[in-house]
Amino acid sequence: MHDYSLETTRVDGVAAMSYRKEPSFENGRVNMRGKRLGTRFTVMAISVLVPVCAAVGAFAIQSSSGRLQVEGLSNKGVLGRADVSNPRLAITAEEGADLAELEVRLDGNPVHTHQTDDRLILDTPSLAEGKHELTATSHSGLPFLDDISRTFTVDTTAPKLRLSPARATGPGAPVTVRGRVEDAGQVKVSIAGAPVPVGDDGTFSRRLEKPPARIEVAATDAAGNVTREHVNAVAPFPLTRAAHLTAIGWSSPEVRDPVLQLVKGKKLNAVELDIKDENGEVGYDSSVPLAREIGAVKNRYDAHKAIDTLHGMGARVIGRIVAFRDPILAQASHHQGKDHRLVQAPDGSPYDGGHYGTLSFTNFADPEVRQYNIALAAEAAKLGFDDILYDYVRRPDGKLSTMRFPGLGDQTPEKSIAEFVADTQRRIQPEGKHLGVSVFGIAATRPTEIAQDIPAIAQHADYIAPMVYPSHWAVGEYGVASPNASPYEIVNRSLADFAKQVKGTRATIVPWLQDFSLGIHYGPTEVAAQIRAAAGDGMNSFLLWNAGAMYQGAALTTLR
Repeated sequence: MHDYSLETTRVDGVAAMSYRKEPSFENGRVNMRGKRLGTRFTVMAISVLVPVCAAVGAFAIQSSSGRLQVEGLSNKGVLGRADVSNPRLAITAEEGADLAELEVRLDGNPVHTHQTDDRLILDTPSLAEGKHELTATSHSGLPFLDDISRTFTVDTTAPKLRLSPARATGPGAPVTVRGRVEDAGQVKVSIAGAPVPVGDDGTFSRRLEKPPARIEVAATDAAGNVTREHVNAVAPFPLTRAAHLTAIGWSSPEVRDPVLQLVKGKKLNAVELDIKDENGEVGYDSSVPLAREIGAVKNRYDAHKAIDTLHGMGARVIGRIVAFRDPILAQASHHQGKDHRLVQAPDGSPYDGGHYGTLSFTNFADPEVRQYNIALAAEAAKLGFDDILYDYVRRPDGKLSTMRFPGLGDQTPEKSIAEFVADTQRRIQPEGKHLGVSVFGIAATRPTEIAQDIPAIAQHADYIAPMVYPSHWAVGEYGVASPNASPYEIVNRSLADFAKQVKGTRATIVPWLQDFSLGIHYGPTEVAAQIRAAAGDGMNSFLLWNAGAMYQGAALTTLR
């Protein structure tokens, strides 16, 4: 017995084959072996060159002439949206092989190819949904070059995911996320990054003891198509009827006691007490290092005693932080040569804040400025304030071209502000505290004028507090000829706009209402009209503003 080896030569361009006999003995037996000599040709791989899918898996085809490998396919031979976004197929062969020997077809149609080094690149057309067949055939017809064929499916449709509302008893409280997905047997689901089992009916759930502010739910099918949705842990916001008090006001019995009488008489059930005011002064004995370093701490009231007093009366305590209007931080930063903390003019000098003053606005994009305000919020939450309410969480009003914000980069001011709110929310939610954001009335329709994008902010706040003071609206706003003389109409129409802006988010609306006179005298009738207007929009909570803390109890109904 002999082994026969195939030798291939070319004569006048025509392949000629001959065999050479070689004896082979193994374990006393004679075996026949075919050994290829001369030209050695093997299809090594067909590769799907898709950047995002190389790690998904490999689909290999075995033949007597070699191995065809399709990378980027799952074991079920399915290509998803990412795979077909820019598909490129390539065939490689063993050293010395003539790649031009191959004829490649997709669904029976010839595929144009071009060779690069040792790779045959296929100029693959767009792949439609459904099944496809890829074949590679040798032109030479040599017996050891078998035809190769592989079928695969293109599926770019992402899974359909439906989520139920996630309700919590309060901020940071445990919550159960529930939902349903189609094609349960083919889809994997994760909640907050952790995989969860999916029932035969497609339902799934997961209880989160310490939920993040926004909970991501992802559904991934066999083709790698992903649907991502977010659900907010919605805690019911308590009915809140509050009045504003400055730190100095709380320290004065003449100012504080009339407000406490409204709480005792159940006309109010909350007090908004300044933590950091428009001057940059911190009202209590804060331990935040930067506040002490720049001389912001004024210690005008004992935070523990104030909170205990109000809680003892059954009232909630809202801590107001004036964020980016901060003259004390601005002046200290400028004197220290840290102008990156400031809003700047185009030439790098401190921005002229108009009636606010030159060194008045700090830079919302600066990490040190942001961290300073967040540190105050976190400290206040630990002290026992029920809410943290930001004010002046915006850029200065004026032309954007006249301002520079060091560190902002390519980001928009609106996005930076929303991210600041999100950073704060992550810090105070574990303390079980609500986060509110005071905004201009015009922000509902003109978000870029002061960098307050309401839908974006509402994703991370428990409530939005629009300052819809009738005296602050221009003539003709919302079709109201004289807003200041029409408190019901302007408040009702403007708040309806805010209700639309927060729909589908975690936030509710708690408006600031005007209890002061500016241009037109405001008595109990005008204040009560605003309260009725807000209630007409389904908003029964409100905050009253009077700089001197002189509130008109006659405008308020008794809470039950």
